[in-house]
Amino acid sequence: MATNLAIDDALLERARRIGKLRTKKETVTQALTEFIQRRRQRDILKALGTIEFREGWNYKKDRRDREPCR
Repeated sequence: MATNLAIDDALLERARRIGKLRTKKETVTQALTEFIQRRRQRDILKALGTIEFREGWNYKKDRRDREPCR
């Protein structure tokens, strides 16, 4: 999809050099990919401590029961 964007040339060039990328397209693609990854990580961190487990659940026993017999 062709898109025209007004991006600060100095900022884009700085990102390109830091990322050791060859083109503006690679730079923008990498930046968007990293942006998405960071947002997903942030959402995961927000979820920490919000999951309630069953009271009395013995995760060690459950893990042993699922392990194949040796």
